Amino acid sequence: MTQSSDLEPVVRPAIPKPRAHRSSVWRGFFGNKKAAFGFGIFAVFVVIAIFAPLLAPYNPQATVFTPLQGPSWHHWFGTTATGQDVLSQMIIGSRVSLGIGISAGIMATALAILLGMLPAYLGGKTDTIFTTITNIMLVIPGLPLLIVITAYVHQTDTWTLALVLGLTGWAWGARVLRSQTLTYVRRDFVVAARLAGASHWHILIHEILPNMLSLVVANLMFATLGAVLATASLQFLGLGNPNSMSWGTMLYWAQVGQALLNGAWWWLVAPGAAIALFGSSMALMNFGVDELTNPRLRQARRISKEFSRKQSRRPTHD
Repeated sequence: MTQSSDLEPVVRPAIPKPRAHRSSVWRGFFGNKKAAFGFGIFAVFVVIAIFAPLLAPYNPQATVFTPLQGPSWHHWFGTTATGQDVLSQMIIGSRVSLGIGISAGIMATALAILLGMLPAYLGGKTDTIFTTITNIMLVIPGLPLLIVITAYVHQTDTWTLALVLGLTGWAWGARVLRSQTLTYVRRDFVVAARLAGASHWHILIHEILPNMLSLVVANLMFATLGAVLATASLQFLGLGNPNSMSWGTMLYWAQVGQALLNGAWWWLVAPGAAIALFGSSMALMNFGVDELTNPRLRQARRISKEFSRKQSRRPTHD
């Protein structure tokens, strides 16, 4: 008696390789025009900050030019009341402003993950204690708290401002990450990992954190933007180091030099436009991150593309 050997082979779905998955993620991110445009603006600022000494046309501290000269071919953004080139100051100042903003944003996001996700996962008294601390930090007004801290700090240099902003800017992110973590604690994949003997850190980093990537990246972007704005506000009020070159100190010296009363609008517009463009890049990149992690947004975008394609193919009648 012979047995038939025409059994159908088991077809297993192909598992995407990590490199292919990363490339698809980048293609999806840059496929969003808003995110690609925002990333382009951000990349330009990063390149300017890195190569600032090479890109600045003049010495930003040199006072050898005509004071309060309007924008021209020699001075694209004009000069200050002491004859300094505004474009050179803005280029050099991007290094300090972005350095403080990115450093404080990374620090605030790390603290938000540590003080928001971990207590929510552990639960019990640990969650209660850290939730109370987070609520206290949320009740205290941010800018007055920064003013008080920087007023008592004798040396408010670049790293001191970054440290102060990072230590005081984690509460909002921790609150959001805690709320989202509570929805994952009882999920099947988290319970299965716990029963398999995985440690708390392994579950948080490898199981829960990847599902909250959009919130973490969004918190990083807006924490960075908030740090840049807070730095400019503190330096505008004279609480920073006025001798350091940044966008905030440019606004401070423009206010001291009465730029608007003297008609030197370019002295204020240059650093203000730089801060506005940097904030726009953060907001535009967040659109791409949301679309990558939200299937509904991807589906809506796909439907919109199909509809526009059908409209373009429809014949027109005279």
